[in-house]
Amino acid sequence: MLVETERLVITDLTKDMCNAFQKNSVDEDNRRFVPDEVFETLEDAHRTIEWLIKSYQYEKGPFLYPVLLKDKTNIGYVQACSIEEGWELGYHIAKEYTGHGYATEAVSTFLPVIMQQLKINIIYGIVLEENIASHKVLEKCNFKLDYIGIGKYQGVDKALRRYILNS
Repeated sequence: MLVETERLVITDLTKDMCNAFQKNSVDEDNRRFVPDEVFETLEDAHRTIEWLIKSYQYEKGPFLYPVLLKDKTNIGYVQACSIEEGWELGYHIAKEYTGHGYATEAVSTFLPVIMQQLKINIIYGIVLEENIASHKVLEKCNFKLDYIGIGKYQGVDKALRRYILNS
């Protein structure tokens, strides 16, 4: 995948992205909102990158793509993951780069491409109730609120919101 906007590049994951991948994974927001995607060591990050690169070959993914600034700085990722109901959108922009609209720009650019690639019309966004910034990103990207309540989030009952995009 290679998709560009005026400010961003969304591309395939490569092994040489390990340092940035690991660094972005340990920031405060990632620890809080996606703790199963925190890689404490470069070795953990390297193993995960190898697995994610291999997953591009499989029908059910997950399909994770780094989000880079035009100067090639790795600032986060967008992804589509297979879930019981279909597919879920995931994304993370490293804390030092938040507040500039990068998540909304990356998600709105990624969605049409990945939905066409997966041949789907529906994708979900599932976020913790306390993750207000992610609510705003999904709403700006035309997701509709589908559910507010308690649900499984990374295997634990949590207050969450489920959004749906039906293209």
